[in-house]
Amino acid sequence: MSVTTTGQDYLSMAIDIATTNVHNAGGPFGAVVVTADGQIFEGVNRVTANNDPSAHAEVVAIRTAVAALGTFDLSGCVLYSSCEPCPMCLATSLWARIGKVFFAANRHDAAAAGFDDAVFYEYFEAKSNRSLMPVNCFQSESNEHLKPFKAWDSQESRTDY
Repeated sequence: MSVTTTGQDYLSMAIDIATTNVHNAGGPFGAVVVTADGQIFEGVNRVTANNDPSAHAEVVAIRTAVAALGTFDLSGCVLYSSCEPCPMCLATSLWARIGKVFFAANRHDAAAAGFDDAVFYEYFEAKSNRSLMPVNCFQSESNEHLKPFKAWDSQESRTDY
């Protein structure tokens, strides 16, 4: 008799590792990346423990998966998270080519616990005035800003992504 692991099982796993992480000086977030063949890669929030603002559970799980698999392309993988991924984690999932994302708690649940990412979601809305962090483009008339792309285009041994 075989046991089939379900999406709910993976979500429960993410919730369990998030809960354990709280007792290990980490934040209350956990995530697992599951490959098409069933390999599991875990990540927990280590932002304050590591003084790394990018060490969100989803990003850590993705970093663990790509390191173990030897690829930056996680096509066919599914990300399960104990909480709704923030914009950074969603962008990382997109760059990693994650196929699907499932989460348990939502951003409002996180906000009620003191983790309010609303300002970050709003930053990317079309009507945002970007006052939180202005971002500006300065290009020289000499087209110096294109040098890295020209070098990339001329590199025959590059790995496209």
